[in-house]
Amino acid sequence: MTETISFKLNGRSISLSTDGERMLLWVLRTDLGLTGTKYGCGKAQCGACTVIVDGKAVRSCVVPVGYVKGKDVITIEGLAKNGKLHPIQEAFVKHDALQCGFCTPGTILNAYSLLLKNPRPSRAEIIQGMDDNLCRCGAHVRIIRAIESAAEEMRRR
Repeated sequence: MTETISFKLNGRSISLSTDGERMLLWVLRTDLGLTGTKYGCGKAQCGACTVIVDGKAVRSCVVPVGYVKGKDVITIEGLAKNGKLHPIQEAFVKHDALQCGFCTPGTILNAYSLLLKNPRPSRAEIIQGMDDNLCRCGAHVRIIRAIESAAEEMRRR
């Protein structure tokens, strides 16, 4: 059933008419053209589709768009501000924490959520917090280093 769904997306208020049961992933990619959010498994197992909803990482492949009504959603496209990369994005570049890049948007957003909850995570907490984001290229060690570096940089700002 079509309904009007309003929410904040990357800092801007939007309203769209759609079926509230459509998965947020497809609304972002197809209707809104934000293709940074990736389709991986479709079962919330890989993390490629991770976005931030009210400060928490969610898997957009299993979240109906109706769930975000009245909420604040951040995609990878909204993390940088005024053309300047977020410290997490900068750290991923500095530490070469990507290879093919497919998992990178979801991994970065999951790390962002982790650092919002815990600005001083231990290495073990980072590993545990990132455990559900899969990287088939094997950049896990560099990802952990990037998150440690980003946490330090974010504390300084």
